Amino acid sequence: MQTTTISVDYEQPDTSTGSVCSTRHAWARVPVEPTQTERAALKDKVRRLLKEKNAVMVSHYYVHPDLQDLAEETGGLVSDSLEMARFGRDHAAQTLVVSGVKFMGETSKILSPHKTVLMPDLDATCSLDLGCPIDEFSAFCDAYPDRTVVVYANTSAAVKARADWLVTSSCALDIVRALKDSGQKILWAPDRHLGAYIQRETGADMVFWNGACIVHDEFKAFELESLKKDHPQAKVLVHPESPADVIALADAVGSTSAILKAAHEMDATEFIVATDNGMMHKLRTLNPGKTFYEAPTAGNSATCKSCAHCPWMAMNGLAGLAHVLENGTNEIHVDPALGLLARRPIDRMLAFTAALKAGQPAAGLVPHIGAA
Repeated sequence: MQTTTISVDYEQPDTSTGSVCSTRHAWARVPVEPTQTERAALKDKVRRLLKEKNAVMVSHYYVHPDLQDLAEETGGLVSDSLEMARFGRDHAAQTLVVSGVKFMGETSKILSPHKTVLMPDLDATCSLDLGCPIDEFSAFCDAYPDRTVVVYANTSAAVKARADWLVTSSCALDIVRALKDSGQKILWAPDRHLGAYIQRETGADMVFWNGACIVHDEFKAFELESLKKDHPQAKVLVHPESPADVIALADAVGSTSAILKAAHEMDATEFIVATDNGMMHKLRTLNPGKTFYEAPTAGNSATCKSCAHCPWMAMNGLAGLAHVLENGTNEIHVDPALGLLARRPIDRMLAFTAALKAGQPAAGLVPHIGAA
């Protein structure tokens, strides 16, 4: 079982173009909380504009609760990145407003090239995306031409276009296991923690890109053990983008949807949750009789100041949402030719997961296609 990593510094602090390339700059762009009067007025404006513009909202679990609630109130969706894109593709609305980070807007545009895709702030990005630039990634793929390229959803359209398969945290295990069973060796990118978790679970032969989510990478096993002592009845729910020693303490490991399912179904009233604290809103809304604690990112070994919340997700706000709906600004564009290439691994994943859900054989969907 082979393990190889390549390191690329995701900070890339060239701000001359005005782009947001560090958490410091991202936090500086976080909108000021509106007053109650302003909130009510902005929500009314968004509701009106969504109807006028034939638009629908899709929001990620990690954005501000106002944007989550407003999406559901107006017939939109709160979910993970892929389900957001799939919902937008299948919805009749011709304008999609994506509250999340840029790769989510790109994925929506790839699946709905004929639709207008807007975002509250185009500078809202992701450390996994920033840390996997296409030139370096292509060179990495070229160094392993015999491997099937599997990339996580948290990547640019260009990286997706270079891949054979796209996966999310909810289907990665099934897809990699099927690839392994068909004799394929994997090149994985970009999250090293998720990749290592999948390798431990499947035994697949994998080489890794060395990326990490700035939020999940900061969860600390030592502090988590201490918090567990304070709440001995609490079950621990962990997203697999977290470090291995944190995952080892989990009662349940899984994607955002899997964490929601575990919180609902497990026989417990207290939970410690190791994922972005934007999830707390939905967890508490769906489980009013249960208590949820944030897994700790503090301690002597902490380096990130995100406090378990993605600074780029925090850049999404009501005022920005209303502005883009009113003016049609912050539109996502994906080169059509690139979009067609990026759609192939997405469609391959969707076909696999649909077959799996229907109880049909999925093995025939994983030919030995090699690196792209």
